[in-house]
Amino acid sequence: MQGFNFTMPYVVRVVDVNYGAHVANSAVLNFFQDVRIAYLKSLGGYSEMDIGNECGIILPEAHVKYLAEMFLGDDLVIGARITSVSRSSFTMKYRIERNGEVTAEGETVLVCFDYEKRKARRLDVKFRNKVEIFEVG
Repeated sequence: MQGFNFTMPYVVRVVDVNYGAHVANSAVLNFFQDVRIAYLKSLGGYSEMDIGNECGIILPEAHVKYLAEMFLGDDLVIGARITSVSRSSFTMKYRIERNGEVTAEGETVLVCFDYEKRKARRLDVKFRNKVEIFEVG
C-alpha cells in the first residue's frame, strides 16, 4: 500500500456487518484500533496502555471517510502510519483497501496519557525516535 510502511490483512467477519449487509461504521473504527495495536507492537512491544514514560494513549478525536461499501468475507488490507508528533500527542492516518481500491480512510489524534494520575504527559523520547526511524527511515 503506497505511503504506508505498516499494513495488515483483515477478512470482514459477521460481527463487522450491520443491518444494511455492509460493514458498520463502528466496525471501521475497530479496524483502525486493530491496526494501531499491531503497529505499536511492531515498534518494539508497545501497546495502547504502554508507550513508555509510564503512560498509554487516549483517543480524543477520530475522523473516518467512507469511500466504498465493504461486505462479509471481503479481503482487506489496512494501513497505518504516524504523520505528526508533538510534545504529548501524535496523529495516525489509516487506509483500508480491497483489491487496490480504497474503501475508507481516517485519522486519529492520540494523546500520551498517565492513567494513574489521569493527565496528559510528554511522549517518551525512545518512542518518538522509533517512530521517526520507522516512518522516515
